[in-house]
Amino acid sequence: MSPPKSALLPERLPARVRLTRMALTLAGIVSLLLGLLGAVLPGLPTTPFILLAAACFAQASPRLHRWLVQHRWLGPMVRDWEAHRSMPLRIKWLASGMMALMVGVSAWQLAERPIVQAVVLVAGVIGCVVVWRIPTRR
Repeated sequence: MSPPKSALLPERLPARVRLTRMALTLAGIVSLLLGLLGAVLPGLPTTPFILLAAACFAQASPRLHRWLVQHRWLGPMVRDWEAHRSMPLRIKWLASGMMALMVGVSAWQLAERPIVQAVVLVAGVIGCVVVWRIPTRR
């Protein structure tokens, strides 16, 4: 027998569950903000942060998850990921090319600071490895 609807209301949930939901909601909001910043800042990825926000919202807040899935610009990315759990080969090449371009420009601009330049290059390589480890869809 399932619990009555009133037992699932947030104020009726155990404190641990409420705390977990709040932490996941906060993590989702931070991820969403980082993803939006990534749309305008070179070197900060957009897609992984938006997908992380969607995963957090799916666990913590159906209302925020629904908002993100139905969003005009972000929704298609989230819906595509949730439907297929993979990336088209064309998108992998596009993402890798854009990362290489932006990391290359950033590294060139940081020629006077070799340690920071190395960090940017390593981060770019890690980003490409992450993209290419995601299953490919044709």
